[in-house]
Amino acid sequence: MENLIGLLVAVPLLGAAILLTGGRRLDRVGHWLGTLFAAVSFGIGAVLFFDMLGRSGEDRAMYSHLFSWVPVGGFQADIGFQLDQLSMTFVLLISGVGTLIHIYSIGYMEHDERRRRFFGYLNLFVAAMLLLVIADNYFLLYVGWEGVGLASYLLIGFWQHKPSAATAAKKAFLVNRVGDVGLSIAIMLMFTTFGTFSFGPVLEHAGDAGEGKLTAIGLMLLLAACGKSAQVPLQSWLGDAMEGPTPVSALIHAATMVTAGVYLITRSGAIFNGAPDAQLAVVTVGAVTLLFGAIVGCAKDDIKKALAGSTMSQIGYMIMAAGLGPIGYVFAIMHLVTHGFFKAGLFLGAGSVMHGMNDEVDMRKYGGLRKYMPVTFITFGLGYLAIIGFPGLSGFFSKDKIIEAAFAKGGTEGWILGGAALLGAAITAFYMTRVMLMTFFGEKRWEADAEGHEPHPHESPRSMTIPMIVLAFGSVFAGGLFTLNNSFLNWLEPVTGHEEGNSPLSAATVTGATMVVLVIGVALAWLVYGRKPVPAVAPRGSLLTRAARRDLYQDDFNHVVLVRGGEHLTRSLVYLDHSLVDGAVNGTAAGVGGLSGRMRKLQNGYVRSYAVSMLGGTAVLIAATLLMRAV
Repeated sequence: MENLIGLLVAVPLLGAAILLTGGRRLDRVGHWLGTLFAAVSFGIGAVLFFDMLGRSGEDRAMYSHLFSWVPVGGFQADIGFQLDQLSMTFVLLISGVGTLIHIYSIGYMEHDERRRRFFGYLNLFVAAMLLLVIADNYFLLYVGWEGVGLASYLLIGFWQHKPSAATAAKKAFLVNRVGDVGLSIAIMLMFTTFGTFSFGPVLEHAGDAGEGKLTAIGLMLLLAACGKSAQVPLQSWLGDAMEGPTPVSALIHAATMVTAGVYLITRSGAIFNGAPDAQLAVVTVGAVTLLFGAIVGCAKDDIKKALAGSTMSQIGYMIMAAGLGPIGYVFAIMHLVTHGFFKAGLFLGAGSVMHGMNDEVDMRKYGGLRKYMPVTFITFGLGYLAIIGFPGLSGFFSKDKIIEAAFAKGGTEGWILGGAALLGAAITAFYMTRVMLMTFFGEKRWEADAEGHEPHPHESPRSMTIPMIVLAFGSVFAGGLFTLNNSFLNWLEPVTGHEEGNSPLSAATVTGATMVVLVIGVALAWLVYGRKPVPAVAPRGSLLTRAARRDLYQDDFNHVVLVRGGEHLTRSLVYLDHSLVDGAVNGTAAGVGGLSGRMRKLQNGYVRSYAVSMLGGTAVLIAATLLMRAV
């Protein structure tokens, strides 16, 4: 079975190569080929999963070494794979949800002239993410990490004829490069500390390294996670990434890119367990981001950007849980998987709405769509109930576990983190209810466009609705299956470890508090958006509302601190270059030129001048000789 591990990456990578180099002859079948390659990868993952289930918990990990990639003295970089319970969870999520998104894209991208290329990029994205999660060392993980960055750049900017899409792709690429610097530094520190960057030796001997070194490595890994998973302070790219086709948003937000940071921290748990300061930084970033994203999501009228703020917030829950250490690792991954179902379903549902509304994204121009799009309404509604934590649905189980784990941290820190998680749950219920009410309820508010074309909302084709139905089933049942007999906990514990913590509150109390804040959030949204007609133009709103519409001034901050700061730094360097460096070089050249010009006058070609010079020189020598003798 170990020989099949490499095929997980090889199959979609082959698909990307064929679709991107095959030319126009593949235009008619390219979307089918791309979907087939993704489905085959999922099939291989399923075969490996059932084989893994037949093994005991301690012997489930599989390893496959292909060849030595960079053997240079003590520097040994291998192409090798590690498939354990943690990476297997990601393999099934990436390839499974990825395949559903491929199927959905067949209908969504039906009229796009570059559909074959789009499916090639999707295959490349899936291959890069699979490489990231099955690599057996940080160096090879870095290759997948950069591959995900490249694929996201290509997909976000797929409609590059739109300046906004080209700008968004560039922004995502550059912001992620900041995080990638953190990962590269972490890998260098690992090599100087442990002499290797393979998972086994690094994580086994992490306890032997000093806390200072582990803290430095942990902080650099956190910086990397902030970039890929859009966490504060590297979160600014995520909302703009909505400029790509909607299936890209679903793939990035649910199954691939933004989950990479959670995987990185969880995989590196032994490092963070030995670095309390780095763990504190992780939980702080997660707690801040879960509130940051939720607040931003409350003020967005663009349906995709509202969901983007939601993703930022939900990933914040996962990062916070991962920062709790063995108390929260399992629940971070559990919420990641359930989020993969309901968030992919929500994005695909948003795409279905756009498909029926002439690509309109402003929710203020929707209203009453449940009558025209019943399948989309039901599947989107189930995703909505899952994300707000409605009892019995997947989000109820996974998010509650994170809130319980936050309180289980104990002490003042536990109360702060638990309170932040509860507040985030209330805001989540508010903004997601707002999305539901503005989109599917009330009176219709759509209007004719500038050319006089009025939208005629209708249900999407089966190629789009079937993936949405499958994801809705996951949104409903995944959490219950995971918590049945602690199945997911028992599955991951051999890899991540687990501790119960010391919570001052019982599980029933936490659940009760979660239900109370859920009801409050839903009720507030109903009072604001359900009882009154939704105005066509958003009112000015409070100071916080205006700030949330501007993403809490994250871009303004970046512009002032980074862009303008960079401009001033560049001007200062140019001034120093001109005045100091160029001044020294040009001054030396001018001095030599002036001296040579003056010395050149001595070479005038007149014999009498040379004779006078020789006579003068002789006189000076005679005078100097006589003076020395006299002394």
